[in-house]
Amino acid sequence: MAQHVPGCPPVAAGKLVRGIGLTLEAVGCQMPVGAQCLVQTVDGQIEAEVVGFGDHITYLMPTEAVKGIVPGSRVEPLSRQAGLPVGLGLLGRVVDANAQPLDGLGPIEIQTRVATTKPPINPLTRRPINQPLDVGVRAINSMLTVGTGQRMGLFAGSGVGKSVLLGMMTRGTAADVVVVGLVGERGREVKEFIHDILSEEERKRAVIVAAPADTSPLMRLKGCETAVSIAEYFRDQGLNVLLLVDSLTRYAMAQREIALAVGEPPATKGYPPSVFARLPALVERAGNGSEGQGSITAFYTVLTEGDDLQDPIADAARAILDGHIVLSRTLADSGHYPAIDVPASVSRVMPQVVSPEHLESMRRIRQVYSLYQQNRDLIAIGAYTKGADPRIDLAIQAEPAINAFFQQGMQQVIPYDESLQTMQALAGGLQGAN
Repeated sequence: MAQHVPGCPPVAAGKLVRGIGLTLEAVGCQMPVGAQCLVQTVDGQIEAEVVGFGDHITYLMPTEAVKGIVPGSRVEPLSRQAGLPVGLGLLGRVVDANAQPLDGLGPIEIQTRVATTKPPINPLTRRPINQPLDVGVRAINSMLTVGTGQRMGLFAGSGVGKSVLLGMMTRGTAADVVVVGLVGERGREVKEFIHDILSEEERKRAVIVAAPADTSPLMRLKGCETAVSIAEYFRDQGLNVLLLVDSLTRYAMAQREIALAVGEPPATKGYPPSVFARLPALVERAGNGSEGQGSITAFYTVLTEGDDLQDPIADAARAILDGHIVLSRTLADSGHYPAIDVPASVSRVMPQVVSPEHLESMRRIRQVYSLYQQNRDLIAIGAYTKGADPRIDLAIQAEPAINAFFQQGMQQVIPYDESLQTMQALAGGLQGAN
């Protein structure tokens, strides 16, 4: 028997009248947006979700490939316990967008169910971000220090090393639980992430939510929200959570596909307004909880099309995150890993979580490195004469050491204290920079 939603008419079965593109249109259904239903096909049943309505038409989007559907197919409301199943049994498991196991290790022990969407957190009840977080990557620990409960973006084009950097941080971050959302990416990356990036010990504290590119846009959208809901559950238990979402751009693209399919008009470069409403709603769910709760430190990868940082999604994400780390294709092509463009990156909470001495060392190294980058073309073609500017002379002399400082092996984990000591030693040799 179908469940009744308070404040809505009783749900009722209906039938399909049309199927166009990604959506199915049904009549006779009285189901709220977000309700699940089963659509009868010549091959059995497929599951769908209500994504909109208009006049007497209800718009459905299947969660799997559409086949075997004919006009007049019966649509039945699906009875299901409300909420997402969560519990400590999720640790060490790989699940899909509905938190159902993908790893073949049997059913998951469920402790409770939580809503996939929650009301916004009162900003006055959040604990402030005032503690640095060790992520095991020297360039980030020293130059772009992350605070516990911060939301950061990794901005890059395709094939520049976003996923590799996420793996480095997964290994090096001191967190109680790691939740990874692999959304809209290549299917092979799921197995690679589990077996090549996570050790057996690290898997015990990790939850992988996978919704690859070949799943429906609805499942890709839900995959991202499921990862956040699982992270919220562990935060509410008082644990410190590292949330990694790869990628926020695929989440936005999934919402674009759904919105355009149900008739929402495109606004900015083909993205409808609902995309820019859902992005901050998703991002704001991460962060520190109130007193007695834990924290969610989140890293979201943002795919910049054509390495364009002014892409609509990149621009919107940069405005709502607490900082951004830009990965450079030029550095990656030259074998510089991680390919972090330090002058183009910033951590907005760094001044609140580090000492004045740390900030001064960071400022000195950034200034010298930026000066070299600004004059590198002149230096490369021999147009600069040594002695013309003492600051440029210092930058030329220090550039190899700074470049080596920013680089790190993919399997290497460098603790926060060691990163700080190395940075201070490097900055001590740059006293001439002003």
